Amino acid sequence: MGETTGVPDFAEGFAAAAASFAEIDDALWNPISTAAVLRSHPQFGELVLDACCGDGASAVPTAELVGTGGLVDAVDFAEGLIELARERVGERMPQLRFHVADVATWETTGYDLVQCVLGILFFDDLDAGTRHLIERARPGGRVAITVWAAGAMEPLAEVLTSALPEGAASELGDLRSPAIDIASTPGNLAHWLTGLGLVQVRAEAVRRHLDLTPELAWGLVEGTGLRLALGDLDDEAVAGVRERYLAGLEERDVQTVDVTTLIAVGRRPSPPPAAE
Repeated sequence: MGETTGVPDFAEGFAAAAASFAEIDDALWNPISTAAVLRSHPQFGELVLDACCGDGASAVPTAELVGTGGLVDAVDFAEGLIELARERVGERMPQLRFHVADVATWETTGYDLVQCVLGILFFDDLDAGTRHLIERARPGGRVAITVWAAGAMEPLAEVLTSALPEGAASELGDLRSPAIDIASTPGNLAHWLTGLGLVQVRAEAVRRHLDLTPELAWGLVEGTGLRLALGDLDDEAVAGVRERYLAGLEERDVQTVDVTTLIAVGRRPSPPPAAE
């Protein structure tokens, strides 16, 4: 079912939160992944790289579509999330292989489809990491990238930062929206990916909002990258953050949160035909 290789230092934080990530699958990760897979369009028999696969929200439906004639390499740096994905699948999908690894150094190439759902923002070098993914596709192969739209998850990060203990907030600095500045609109995303080497890129916004309950509002902290703001706080301190965070949302009358994503699909160019 795959292998374990070197992973980034911050993987431990995500591994510890694996169960919390899974708890918001139905509300957040599964709908986003379904929209992404509908647009990347995995086909029977294809070889697919699912980068930054998390607990398998996009990898599992992709494996169902490629069938036993295909193969899906699902890669993530968080071992806890990979273990959840393996439990989710069991032995029923031999075509789905999970790997604990840093996809920014993944060496295998020749994939018919490379897809990454909300993972590229974790690359140390956004351009280099995304270009590396593009180069994993075969010439003529498809590359599908999903990112947060501008304004997504706001103002959760701002409210959470204000709820942190003073020392923790100072050490953390500015906790920003997960949207990527250079890919904040469909046009910007398509233009950026074209500059990295893709052709025939089409991008669109998939608009969605979530109605917030206290449970979901806190689940979006514990089950997303916002969790990194909690750092090494003990249980008592985290309970205080939760109370202040929920009070801050109520004070600002935040009843919904924007979880709109941008999805782009392009092709790695094929080499020109050889001259006769």
